[in-house]
Amino acid sequence: MSKLKVAVIGTGSISDFHLGSYEKNEDAELFGVYDVSVERAKEKAQQFGATKVYESLDELFSDEALQAVSICTWNNTHANLAIRALESGLHVLVEKPLSMTYAESLEIQAAAQKAQKVFQVGYVRRFATNTKVLKQFVDAGRLGEIYYAKATCTRRLGNPGGWFADVEKSGGGPLIDLGVHIIDICWYLMGKPKVAKVSGNTYKNLGNRSNVKNLSFYKTADYDASKNSVEDLANAIITFENGASLMVDVSYTLHATQNELSVKLFGTKGGAELEPELKIVAEEFDTILNVHPQIDYLSFDFNAAFQSEIDSFVNAILENKPSEAPVEDGVEIMKILEGIYTSAQTGREVYYELETSK
Repeated sequence: MSKLKVAVIGTGSISDFHLGSYEKNEDAELFGVYDVSVERAKEKAQQFGATKVYESLDELFSDEALQAVSICTWNNTHANLAIRALESGLHVLVEKPLSMTYAESLEIQAAAQKAQKVFQVGYVRRFATNTKVLKQFVDAGRLGEIYYAKATCTRRLGNPGGWFADVEKSGGGPLIDLGVHIIDICWYLMGKPKVAKVSGNTYKNLGNRSNVKNLSFYKTADYDASKNSVEDLANAIITFENGASLMVDVSYTLHATQNELSVKLFGTKGGAELEPELKIVAEEFDTILNVHPQIDYLSFDFNAAFQSEIDSFVNAILENKPSEAPVEDGVEIMKILEGIYTSAQTGREVYYELETSK
């Protein structure tokens, strides 16, 4: 069987996980790389063994040998590139978030449905070992009905600057960058219920805190301390049509003692903590038990999760089956994200028409 020919569009930091995972996948051929900087694309192609370097998007999208792409570019390019890729007959994996707006996400969904190609959104935490183990417990009904979840991803100092801090390119700050992951993973494990209403807040009180000394953090190559137009903190409570609710808070910067990553789910028969490490709460013989699985990755592991994500994408294409993170899921998450921003801007709760009333 011939290998799936894949190209990666965009060679920022996240692309290394895509490039490296395709390189290790025995059923895929890292066929091409494109970046606005041809020199950088050449460096990545050489590093990961890509067959060719595209010097333009026109060249890439007209290459009849190409079968699939990973889109690893600024958020404000996702919709245009995804739709163009679909119209060129390509299977698509697009990094999160799916788009900048809910309206854009609907356009992508329409294009994906028309093209009948595999479309996957980069919700990589779904493919982590700890998530897959917990999902088995959830699917087997061991937690019962999950009616409440709490998720936190707060950085005390961690605004990466560059395009991440430019709302015109990113669409927002920590909510759309970090919050998208923890909202999705809770929603996914809760059974993907439809959103009913959202109440959110955003704050721009601390900026990028470039004045802080003696504490380092990741900065983009084009970091500029004078440029920042995104929120530094967001929080929200999301209520679903089935009555379940999710509380979330995320930050790039916060006067806190340390960074915090926490994902907790609570059901009628049991509960679970996915992060900072997997623990399951059960009840047997009128006794509450804390269950500690013995697995390699109790917390999220970047390399293993990305490899699993890329493998899943490749397998879905070769086996002609749906993606495990389809475009429809990306649309619902964009609805939630946009609802939080809208609620924060208007100071009012955002309500959605109930599916049952249509």
